[in-house]
Parts: sequence; C-alpha cells; structure tokens
Amino acid sequence: MNSKVKNPSLAPQGRLKIEWAESRMPVLMKLREEAKKTLPLKGMRIAGCLHVTKETAVLIRTLKAAGAEVSWSGCNPLSTQDDISAAIADEGVSIFAWHGMSKEEFYWAIEQTLAFKPTLTLDDGADLIFTVHSKFPQMAKDIIGGTEETTTGVHRLRAMAQDGALKYPVIAINDAETKWDFDNVYGTGQSSIDGIVRATNVLLGGKVFVVAGYGHCGRGCAMRAKGMGARVVVTEITPTHALKAVLEGFEVMTMDQAAKIGDIFITATGMKDIIVQRHFESMKDGAIVSNTGHYDCELNLDDLKKASKNIREVRPNNEEYTLKNGKKVYVLAQGRLVNLAAAEGHPSEVMDMSFANQFLGMVRLAKEGKSMKPIVHDIDPAQDQEIASIKLAALGMSIDKLTPEQAKYANDYSAGT
Repeated sequence: MNSKVKNPSLAPQGRLKIEWAESRMPVLMKLREEAKKTLPLKGMRIAGCLHVTKETAVLIRTLKAAGAEVSWSGCNPLSTQDDISAAIADEGVSIFAWHGMSKEEFYWAIEQTLAFKPTLTLDDGADLIFTVHSKFPQMAKDIIGGTEETTTGVHRLRAMAQDGALKYPVIAINDAETKWDFDNVYGTGQSSIDGIVRATNVLLGGKVFVVAGYGHCGRGCAMRAKGMGARVVVTEITPTHALKAVLEGFEVMTMDQAAKIGDIFITATGMKDIIVQRHFESMKDGAIVSNTGHYDCELNLDDLKKASKNIREVRPNNEEYTLKNGKKVYVLAQGRLVNLAAAEGHPSEVMDMSFANQFLGMVRLAKEGKSMKPIVHDIDPAQDQEIASIKLAALGMSIDKLTPEQAKYANDYSAGT
C-alpha cells in the first residue's frame, strides 16, 4: 500500500492551497532552489510524522527537491487536512493520514510510514521515534538521526537521552529561536484564537479568557486574546513565568480560582490533568474549554463525562456537555489542538522559519549524523541568524551592522567609562 487518504479527488483543491503557502514561505523556497542544484538529501529516506497542512506539503516538496524519498503520517488524529493529504499522495509521496483517525488507525499509519525503512525521521510530538524504539528497535541501527518539532516532544526525548534509551541523535528544532519565539508565540496565538472563533463565533471582547501555562504558546494566546478585548487570566506553576504574566498586565491565580470566573479556557502546558472534574463542575454555565497543547490529556474529559448527563455536538468541533448540576460546558475539537482541529494551524509566514529549520536539520543529519552522539542536539545559533536574515530580506527590511570600531569595542574589556 503506497498511501491511504480519505478522498483522492480533493487533490486539485489541496494543490491550490499548497501553492498559496509557497507564495508566503520565501525562506523555505530559497532553500529549495539552492537544494535543487546540490541535492544534499540524495539517497536519504525520510519518514515524517507531522501535521498534514499546506505548510507541511511545502516542506515535503522541498525534501523531495533535495533528493530525498519521503513517507508521511499525521501526528494528531484530528489535524490532517484531507485535501492536502490527497494532493501529497497525488504527487507520489507515500502518505497515510486522514482527518478523524481512531487511536488504532493513528498508530497503524505511523507503522506504514516506517515500512520503507527510513534513514532519517522527522517528528512532531515524538510518536514516530517512540514507535521505532518500542516496536521496531532493530530499525534504529539504520537510522542516521531525527528531528523534533515541539516542546512536548523535545522534553520527552531529553528524558529518553538522560536514561540512555535514545538510540540515535535527534536535533531539537523546537529550541531554535526562529521556531519557539515566533512559531510558538505568534503562530499558536493567532491560530488558537482562530480555532476558538471558528468553533463558536463568540465575541472575545469582554470575556474572561483563562490561559493555563505561560510558556511561549500560552504567552501568544494571552497576547492575542488581550488584543481582541478579553480580560486575560493566567494560571501557572512556575514562579518566574507567573511573574512575567503579572508584569505584562495579566491576572494570575490558581485554576481552582479561575474555573469559577472564566468564560473561555485554553490549556497550553504539555502536562496532563490541567482541568479536572472539580474545575468543570465549578465553571459558569456556558463556559467554553479548549486545548492547544500537543496532547488532549490536558483536559480530563473522562472526568467531564462522569460529571455529565448528556453530550451532543452543537456545531462542528463544538460539543455541549450538560452536567448533572444542570450547567453546560462546551468542549472544542474533542480536547485536541484547537488551532489545527478547528482551524488551519499556524499561518504560512511563521511556519516558513520553523520548516526551514526542519529542512536544514535534515541536511545536517545527512552530512554529520553518523558521527553525532545519540542525544538531543541544539541547532547551530548561526542557523537562527541566517534564517532570520533571509526572512527580513523577504519582508523588505534592513538592519544595521557594527562598524569595525564597534566590533572591536564589543570585545574590549579594558574600555571603561
């Protein structure tokens, strides 16, 4: 089986969206043009497990243009866009992804992705890497290295490396400044608000908007909700993160306190059980609950089901839970990533930099992977600056440079007042 998608006839529609994304991703397109000449990935077989969006399709096309064979699966059961999946399959890529997969189908698709015995892996959430390590450990010896896109995946892989369980080197794409300080903040902020609005069409102005977690993703959500006129409340476990939220104008309190006053909730923590039964039961009638963390376990929906007497879908990606106490709580996108399940994910312009990092990570591994230790590696800081420079130039922006005298002064420890 070469591919499995929901509806192959959607390919023309998907291609139009991919072409639109290409027109908004100048960094990756520049890298593609250069790679066509040198074929840095020739002979590589790349297994990818990442959200199937128009931006991902631009990355896949770039990997192929660089000489790689590619096989793909989605990294979330609800994030695949079926027209994009159809277009990717129509271009000869082995892809196993459709919207609304069951848990069993999700892991089946990952296994199919691995069937051509990859030399490199590209991950978002580390499910593909974990499948290799847990189910096909013999395959790891032929894998040169991998990359990981998300905060959640990098944390899990660092824990593996610390235990000596990681069998090949992985580059932490998420930890590139041009990824976490742009994709996570501006991409997550805008796309999560987009998902909430598409699933509800509620007015954010005047609402109490509760953000669980004030890391980069939470910060982006808080920023954008504030811009839409919401009163933003932040919940946190890390004192420094909480203090940043306070100094940026947000209220900080515990979830027990926030649950009683919130109109809209979004979790962005990477931790399970952020909102549990006692929180659901204390919420206002009509409260809206969503998640933008990688896994749906941030919302304990089993607890919510226990506390409910009726569940029905009232809009696409919007389920109404009628609690035994008579109040109603609305859960968006089944607790999955609201920005991808209920919207289109991050805008192309911000994914341009993240996927440029992914591409350059693959190139580095193809060249150096065999000599790299089986741990989690950071990207070269110079790569961050190169990608940011290309992006600025594409935006028509210019920046200053140090004069020779300034450069000398910067390192002159003898210079005083």
